This record gives sequence, structure tokens and C-alpha cells, in this order.
Amino acid sequence: MFQTAAHILDEKQMQDNPFDVELRKVFKVFDGETAVRGVDLEIRAGEFFSILGPSGCGKTTTLRLIGGFDTPEAGEVLIRGKSMTQVPPYQRPVNTVFQSYALFNHMTIAQNIAFGLKIKRLGKAEIESRVTEALQLVKMESFAHRFPSQLSGGQQQRVALARALVNRPAVVLLDEPLGALDLKLRKQMQVELSSLHQDLGLTFVMVTHDQEEALSLSDRIAVMHEGRIEQVGSPTQIYERPRTPFVADFIGDTNLLQGKIEAAFPEALQVRTGSGLKVVVNTPEPWSHSGTQVVISVRPEKIHLNLYPPTDGANCFEGRLKNIMYMGTHVHYRVELPSGDSLTVRQPNTKGSLPDQDTPIYVHWNPTDCIALVAS
Repeated sequence: MFQTAAHILDEKQMQDNPFDVELRKVFKVFDGETAVRGVDLEIRAGEFFSILGPSGCGKTTTLRLIGGFDTPEAGEVLIRGKSMTQVPPYQRPVNTVFQSYALFNHMTIAQNIAFGLKIKRLGKAEIESRVTEALQLVKMESFAHRFPSQLSGGQQQRVALARALVNRPAVVLLDEPLGALDLKLRKQMQVELSSLHQDLGLTFVMVTHDQEEALSLSDRIAVMHEGRIEQVGSPTQIYERPRTPFVADFIGDTNLLQGKIEAAFPEALQVRTGSGLKVVVNTPEPWSHSGTQVVISVRPEKIHLNLYPPTDGANCFEGRLKNIMYMGTHVHYRVELPSGDSLTVRQPNTKGSLPDQDTPIYVHWNPTDCIALVAS
């Protein structure tokens, strides 16, 4: 049976420190530009953790700091409770899977996987045993004697994973691991990656800019923006309850309406937008006095369309259909209001006939289906 460091870790150590990776006030500067700004992270043992954000936000640099490929100007990186400040990459209990796979084209698949073990000067019998186990894990046993050029992109990705797993690391670092694959293959590999993580019980730390990938694979997600962590939470928390306008806008699609609080009640707010719309928002937490600048976020799938005014008048506005996009499983609508606001609506495809463009229509949503965020 394939035993990882996670499986053989002393139980007392797990109880004393439940985190496999910790970043404490970490800063990284390149040519006078701060790429990572005081990042604090705690990644639990055995979880699938994703660092998500747009290009240039610092997510890949954060992964490189964990792997030891970059050194922080300030702060500390710990793995299994031990500081990695003086530990070079090859001595850290981590292995990285790169987007480019980084396979040696002149070596067979088995030789690629065995390369790191030979560097460690392990015995021939142990190397062969570990390579066989790693190939079995990724279902590539029959490809051991082929070369990378003879494999598809998905197969090369599996080999890159096997090469990382063969060293039995405590933490597997995944740098945009599926970014080079086409859409259909990426979906298949997402399922395989999730199954592999569940089978091994290892800690996976993945960097990606693909929101759907992070939401579908992760136990928790850290959303980065301009070198800082904007929010850490489960996929549901990140999507349903973003804490900042950036997170709301970056994760999936949303409609953002800026305004001021006109009235604050124990469980609801009344907000007047700059264009004059009156929006009611249910909120579990009390807000400050009226006049506070806020941003209302309402997801496209939470908005309903009606040809006639609904009986509930809260958050109901008349407009006109300006764009209809048939997407197969669902339909995207863009509705323009007399106020000048434009709202995106997404509804499931129920095989009904689509309304005509420029049709007068009502948009409405429940006060529980939108959230108020402090304006940045």
C-alpha cells in the first residue's frame, strides 16, 4: 500500500499542530514592487486548499515561498510546525506539480518518476517499488516505458503527479496544474485530482485563476488581490457570502449596485443607489447609521424575470430585455432599467420559448438573495 508522510505522521504531532502549512506575516518584494503583502495563512493537514486570484495578484509567488523557490523579505513559512527559513527546496517535505509538467523528454516515464529518488541515492529495489506504486496511483502502469512525447496532455499531467507523489511528500503544491489542458480534459482531470486527494489524504495546495476549478475541488479557498488575502473560506462561504466587493465580483458573476444606507433595521437595510433604485437587503448582523456607503451584490441566478409585476414589490424593477444569450444549459439575459442600470440575469433552460429582444419585463429578487458590502 502507498504510504504517505500524512499517513505515518505521529498522532500526537497532528493533535499538537493541526496545520501542515503556515504563513506568518509574509512579505516578498521584486525590484521594489511588493508582490506579497503580509500574508497570513493556516492550511490544515489533509485539506485541498486553493489560492485563487487574477494574474499578478501574488498567488504563484506565495506557492513558491512555500516550496522554497523564493525567500521572503519578512515573515515566516512553517511546514508541519517547523520553520523553513534555512531549509532549501530539496529538503522541504513538499513536491510541486507545474503547469508545464517539466518532464525530461529523453527519459522514459518510469525514469522521469524515478529521477528524484535516484538523486536521494535510494536503493534500486526501493526505487522500482515506489515507481510501480506511483504509476498505479495515476493508472499509468502500461506507459512506464514510453517517452513524454508519446503521451497526451492528460497523460503527461498524470506522470507529473506521479513524480511528485513518489517522494511521499507531506504537501503537494499544484501550480495551475490543469491550465494547459483543453476544457473537456480539464473537467476529467478535476475529477481524478479530487479522487486522488481523497484516496491519499495528503495536503494539496493549488494555485489557480479558474474560479470554477477552485470551487469544485477545494475544501477551502484563499482569494488574493494585489498581494493580500481578501478572504479565506469554504467554496460556499466565498460564493454566497463574499466579504468584499472584489471577492463578490471575482468569484463567478454578480451585479453590483452602489448606494447609501437610508434606513437600518435589526435584520434588514434599505439602500438607495446612486441611480435612485430602492433596494432592501436582509442582513443577519446590525449595520451602522444611515448614510454609510455600501455595494449591493446580487447573483444573476438569484434574479427572476416576469412579464407582469409580481405581487411582492420588494426589489422589483421594470426594464427592457436588451440582450439574450442561449448557453445550452441556461440562458443569459441583460435587462436595462430606466435608471440606466444594467442587470445580468441567468435562468435555467426549461425548453420554453425565449422572449423577444426589447420586450418590457420585470426583474425581482428576494431581500435574502442579495448582500450589502462595505464600499472600498
